[in-house]
Amino acid sequence: MKDAIDRLTPLGLMVIALLGEGDMHPYEMIRLMRMRRDDRLVAITNGTVYHTVGRLERAGLVAEVGVDREGNRPERTTYTVTDAGARTVGEWVRRELPRIDRPAEFRVALAEAHNLERDEVVALLMTRRDALETAQAALADGHRFAQHKGVPEQYLLEVDRDEAMLAADLAWLDGLLARLADPEFSWGLDPEPSERYLAQRKAARL
Repeated sequence: MKDAIDRLTPLGLMVIALLGEGDMHPYEMIRLMRMRRDDRLVAITNGTVYHTVGRLERAGLVAEVGVDREGNRPERTTYTVTDAGARTVGEWVRRELPRIDRPAEFRVALAEAHNLERDEVVALLMTRRDALETAQAALADGHRFAQHKGVPEQYLLEVDRDEAMLAADLAWLDGLLARLADPEFSWGLDPEPSERYLAQRKAARL
């Protein structure tokens, strides 16, 4: 049976993480995610966000905190993240960050990795690196075996591409690990929100 973490979608995770910044209504969440171009990572439509918020509320990960109406606008229900929801963010990122078989989930986990301590992120990424290196070696062995058997290269183009993608992923990851090892590389949530952040939040509420 799947647990709450397994059932959580990338969009659900991003909604919970967003509410970690403060209480919001779904319309504000949608505007804020679009401003940040989070639609590069997940599909963001009014329907999917409202549906996701409803599922999160039923799961006890977010909770309604009020309903308001401004002028002729429709009523807007504001939500907050629960303690269970806040814990879920870290647990989901811990589960997805080292995996190499779920690329869509990894991108979201990487985007939310700042919710964990730097040392823990480094350890999780090192686990990922080991898995990538193992996959790269296995793919190279298979490629060489196919060539030895005389399989024409035209039938191995996808294998060749996979090898190149794995090599690029490893090179990028090594660079990231080096940056994370530098104490000058800032990490974690900003203690004081910037003017740009405050302006963005204000614009999303309109």
